[in-house]
Amino acid sequence: MNRRSLGARLVERLSGGAVRVFLIVVGLFWLVPTIGLLLSSLRSTEDMNESGWWTVFTEPAQLTVDSYEKLLENGDITDSLVNTVLITVPATVLVVVIGALAGYAFAWMEFPGRDWWFLAVVGLLVVPVQVALIPIAELFGNVGLFGSILGVILFHVGFGLPFAVFLLRNFFAEIPRELLEAARLDGAGELRLFARVVMPLGGPAIASLGIFQFLWVWNDMLVALVFTDAGSQPITVALQTQVRQFGNNIDVLAPGAFISMVVPLAVFFAFQRQFVSGVMAGAVK
Repeated sequence: MNRRSLGARLVERLSGGAVRVFLIVVGLFWLVPTIGLLLSSLRSTEDMNESGWWTVFTEPAQLTVDSYEKLLENGDITDSLVNTVLITVPATVLVVVIGALAGYAFAWMEFPGRDWWFLAVVGLLVVPVQVALIPIAELFGNVGLFGSILGVILFHVGFGLPFAVFLLRNFFAEIPRELLEAARLDGAGELRLFARVVMPLGGPAIASLGIFQFLWVWNDMLVALVFTDAGSQPITVALQTQVRQFGNNIDVLAPGAFISMVVPLAVFFAFQRQFVSGVMAGAVK
């Protein structure tokens, strides 16, 4: 009779119902700050100064949307939300499109120095953002981009492309060569081959890249603090400014922070569905 290994016994124990219940409890505790922020954003300043957000469960009359109405009347916050969208969407789309084109070129096109260029791209992955802040700030100042939304977009695109090219090139390289050759025999050019064959098969990797890039740009504050001014600052900088100016301006900070958090969560779950469907489609094929 073969004795089961220690690893197999541990896996069996860890896959039991008790462990699942424990993980569910941990997940619920993980959601407590989010729930607290939501309920705080639906309470008045007076209620928040008098008691904690958990008193809503015994006094539901505390809930109100006055904080959100006040938030919409705050021009700094609303403008910063628009700026965040204007920064995040182009920075994400450009990184995905350019990274996909470059990844396909490095994976399946022959050109002089291809491997050396790819090694250079991989080397850029280790360059920290902090190293480039001062030189690029000086460059943007010389060309008139400092303090503009375009400058922030270009910075995020520049630092997002190395990871995008690395990720998509490795994914595209796993596509069977026979499939691409069959498409070429049918008369497909490189652009048509990329759009009709490579992009649909690369759905999972592209969805993952879109999630990573969107979350990074939306939640960024370091780059925005350096390269934006009062007219181009995103929501992260606007909330930090509210803290500095008003100290405990919780009636604006709570709904603003919740909106800033819930948007990337919604995008994540939306892209997650596409990611899962792409993985399942690839598995069936």
